[in-house]
Amino acid sequence: MPDITWEAPFCGEGANCFRIGTDPAGNAYITVAGQEDHYVTDTREALRTLIRDIKAGKADHLL
Repeated sequence: MPDITWEAPFCGEGANCFRIGTDPAGNAYITVAGQEDHYVTDTREALRTLIRDIKAGKADHLL
């Protein structure tokens, strides 16, 4: 398992908590809080783009 530094969990309504982490190689990780051994990974730039697109409403159709 990579050396991941996890941020504090981000929780929406209910018990839906996610964590974002990074490693020394510049990769970014997203996981469900409490399940850090199962994650999705990509570059920090890809994570940055994902967050910007979500903030811009490009994922609103999923709600």
